[in-house]
Amino acid sequence: MRLTLRPLVLLLGLALSGCVTFPDISQSRSPCQLEPGGWCGFLREAAVDAFPYALASTNAYTGDEDLFAKPGRVLQRVAHLPIAEADADKGFDYQIFNQYESGKGAAADRKPVARILAFRGTDMKSLADIFYGTLRGDQIELALRYFEAEKARLGTDVPWIVTGHSLGGALATEVSVAHPDVRAYMFNTSPFYRSEVRDNALRRTVFNERGELLRRFARFDEPPAANVFTINCEPRKGAITKHKVRPLADCITWIAAYASEDALQIVKANGIPKPFVECGPEDMVHPGPGYRPTAPCIQNGLRREAKPKGKDDQKGKSKDRDADRNGG
Repeated sequence: MRLTLRPLVLLLGLALSGCVTFPDISQSRSPCQLEPGGWCGFLREAAVDAFPYALASTNAYTGDEDLFAKPGRVLQRVAHLPIAEADADKGFDYQIFNQYESGKGAAADRKPVARILAFRGTDMKSLADIFYGTLRGDQIELALRYFEAEKARLGTDVPWIVTGHSLGGALATEVSVAHPDVRAYMFNTSPFYRSEVRDNALRRTVFNERGELLRRFARFDEPPAANVFTINCEPRKGAITKHKVRPLADCITWIAAYASEDALQIVKANGIPKPFVECGPEDMVHPGPGYRPTAPCIQNGLRREAKPKGKDDQKGKSKDRDADRNGG
């Protein structure tokens, strides 16, 4: 795997722009309009599988204001090895969680099913991550070294899973490539990495928010092979806001709550709001597992397309197309 470089000037330039995007094919398209929330079945299944790792990737940013204060019954933080000062100075950090089986009851009454190592993404308070994690590959070596040390310390009584957001997702990819038996989950992952390794591609899952900042760079190189889900939870937001992990984790957990009682409890405990794109009022209470709609769910990004094509509508669409061409 190699690290690809792009001028920071280009990154800063793209960071200033944002545009409205529309729901991806994984969302409210026929025949999915008659499915819970308008989310296709395969996406709901993927969300149930991935939401614990979205929570772990969010809470890898210790000290941030938008962590999950109540990550639910499926995760429990575990103390990790001390990070050497020289390694911390390079912006490297991670957290470890035990993952417990789904079902009723407290975590102490459940069986552990996996051990999660969640790499922290870029900390914008410092340029160390950009220098040592994006422009150079120092954090790759650190990710591999600390993963192997933690695996030796905590054992292999349950499977190891790696995860991360942005740069953290790239580091999780590196570990997955080096250890083909390890599952990896990435969220708005950095596109500045590539790999020809495809043997364990189906053991890597990526969730990206459509239109988020780093997707502007994804066109330059072939990304590492993985199952990739593109969703569009907040078509109103700009590219920078869309890149953040907490909104994406909120959306994935909301979708999962249509089939997972654990996800529903996290939605309730953390006050996760309905994704803007989903049909229904802004203050909608999640109906939970087992809900079946009685009318089509036309997601909000598509409502404009459903209007009669009058003269005013045609003018509005022309303006939208012009805005998209101009990047906003």
